[in-house]
Amino acid sequence: MSIQIDHVTKRFGSQAVLRSVNLTVPGERTLVLLGPSGAGKSVLLKIVAGLLEPEEGDVQVDGVSIFDAPERAVAAVRRRTGLVFQYSALFDSLTAAENIQFGLDDGLARAPSPELRARVEETMSWVNLEPEAATKYPAELSGGMQKRVAIARAIAGGQRYVLYDEPTAGLDPVNAEAVAQLIRRLQRELGVTSLVVTHDLDLAGRVADTVALLDGGRIQVEVPACYLDSIDHPLIQVRRRARPLHVA
Repeated sequence: MSIQIDHVTKRFGSQAVLRSVNLTVPGERTLVLLGPSGAGKSVLLKIVAGLLEPEEGDVQVDGVSIFDAPERAVAAVRRRTGLVFQYSALFDSLTAAENIQFGLDDGLARAPSPELRARVEETMSWVNLEPEAATKYPAELSGGMQKRVAIARAIAGGQRYVLYDEPTAGLDPVNAEAVAQLIRRLQRELGVTSLVVTHDLDLAGRVADTVALLDGGRIQVEVPACYLDSIDHPLIQVRRRARPLHVA
């Protein structure tokens, strides 16, 4: 049970955004990917999610190539993988409960079964959403609540892998802390394996088992989270001076 990224290269025109990137996210662990803006972090996340294809290299989830395996095997892998987009990317015309239903195999049913409603309610409880939030639309929810709906959607179908793109972007410190606690809880209590792309060093210190730094299209360093504050890179140094780093 792991995510294996092998020699992934991605170009846009003549520009190589990723250059033979190698990373492993062990099962039931959290790897945080840091790097300056434009380093290709979100591009790599989209490749792992199967939304982009690399020019070279491969991604394997549970030993299954998401680009070369038979379609049925790839579909099974994708059902086990949830994606939390930056700024949540909820459907504006759907309620919170209907958004969460998109994370289920049943999809969006006009008349959801009692079992489906129970699963939505259970998932909402997991992310600390009150029952009354179920009928509200995204515009009626705070940024923190929208993020929790997005995470609920990503785990509603029992997904074992969750990919997060800047999960604390735009959140105040209280809601950012709630997201950090939720990522850790999902790992600890449900055995979720997570790949987190973020600029938030405090989040990295709180949730990561391993931290990797992507710059210049390559992984420059990969260390256990306890060594995060020792990474010699301007991104770490500048943010460390601006805000004390907390490592859980």
